[in-house]
Amino acid sequence: MIGPSNMGDLQVRWVKKPELESAEHRQLIEATVSEIIAAVQERGDEGLRHHSKRLDHWNPPSFRVTRAQIDQAYESVGPDCVALIQLVRDQVVSFANAQLQGLQPVEIEPHPGITMGHRLVPLTSVGCYVPGGAYPLVAAVHMQVATAKVAGVGRILACAPPRDENGIWPATLVAMDVCGADEIYCMGGVQALAAYAFGTSEIKPVDMITGPGNAYVAEAKRLLFGHVGIDLLAGVTEILIIADETADPEIVAADLLAQAEHGPTSPAHLVTDSAVLADAVSEVVESQLKVLPTREIAEQAWRRRGAIALVRGPEEMAIYSDTAAPEHVAVLCRDTEWFHGRLKNYGSIFLGEGANVVYSDKAIGTNHTLPTGRAARYTGGLWVGKFIKVVTYQRLTSAGSNFIAPYARRVAEMEGMLAHAAACAMRERKYKDVTLDQRPGGVE
Repeated sequence: MIGPSNMGDLQVRWVKKPELESAEHRQLIEATVSEIIAAVQERGDEGLRHHSKRLDHWNPPSFRVTRAQIDQAYESVGPDCVALIQLVRDQVVSFANAQLQGLQPVEIEPHPGITMGHRLVPLTSVGCYVPGGAYPLVAAVHMQVATAKVAGVGRILACAPPRDENGIWPATLVAMDVCGADEIYCMGGVQALAAYAFGTSEIKPVDMITGPGNAYVAEAKRLLFGHVGIDLLAGVTEILIIADETADPEIVAADLLAQAEHGPTSPAHLVTDSAVLADAVSEVVESQLKVLPTREIAEQAWRRRGAIALVRGPEEMAIYSDTAAPEHVAVLCRDTEWFHGRLKNYGSIFLGEGANVVYSDKAIGTNHTLPTGRAARYTGGLWVGKFIKVVTYQRLTSAGSNFIAPYARRVAEMEGMLAHAAACAMRERKYKDVTLDQRPGGVE
């Protein structure tokens, strides 16, 4: 999320400034992550176990969760919560299936004898990462595992850090099973992602890693990309609320704190053209914090990364938002549709007071694994298509080859790539007696 140092020419009056991450902290994260990845890559199980003991105080006989442990989690959660987990799964599956219907194979024949197209091929294997920490994150399971299942991924792994000596939160574990994970592991952090990427004697490597996480997890995905695929860089959650004088300060403050509750470094910004609203929200946030049960986390995030920015009118609010490129942008303004048409850079948009980031986070069905850290400038969030490769094919008759070969040969000769040209010329000679389709442009 942006701050005072990267607003460009936009003139902002900061009612509350955010604290920006230092370069030194960024370098420390990168060095720490690199060390853990190298340990797992070089030493496999030993490296995974070393950092699991050191960071999570977790040293089980096996990192893989057993069926008995899963069944015990069902008992712990109870039938009402299992039914709720199944309902959320059905919501996510329904939306993912609707998206899947929009993906179609393609085949065209632009000239006689030349057939081109693409196929939709699900990934062979995916490792889904579910953050741990203070909360049993159930919805983060659905967004990955259920969506990968709809896409047809052959082997779906899911993992989460241990909450204590008993392992994964029971509700998280039940969600992994309900959504159809093929293998479930209790492991967390950078070492878990490295195990996914390189494999160990216990874990076969995967083709892609998905899931959100803290700054260390996001950095691990960045460093592992290339050796293994990633969905996107999804770090600590962030929200930007665009609000005018019609917005309810109580609602604005509640929505800011709902995202600040995720963790002590979660950015929560308000941009408005109303000084009255800015001051009111500042006061209401303080009053809501006094009675918030999760105040210890949310207050840290608000003090460090919270911001209230005052600008001049809707156009400047839109500029602020597109520059920030936030994970979530909520529009609490008189004319929400103007912003819907104007804004371009966001992970997901929430239009009007009736919409709420929490609905998307927990139950509505749209995927909540979204780009953070301004990555929304160039990518959207996780969706069923991320688990499917669009692979092309070509099929040519001899007449079709005769049509295209001279063009390809001439381009290759123009570039000086003579082996390429020879491969074309060989086919021209072989098929020279085939009746040619008329070629435009006099190519010979």
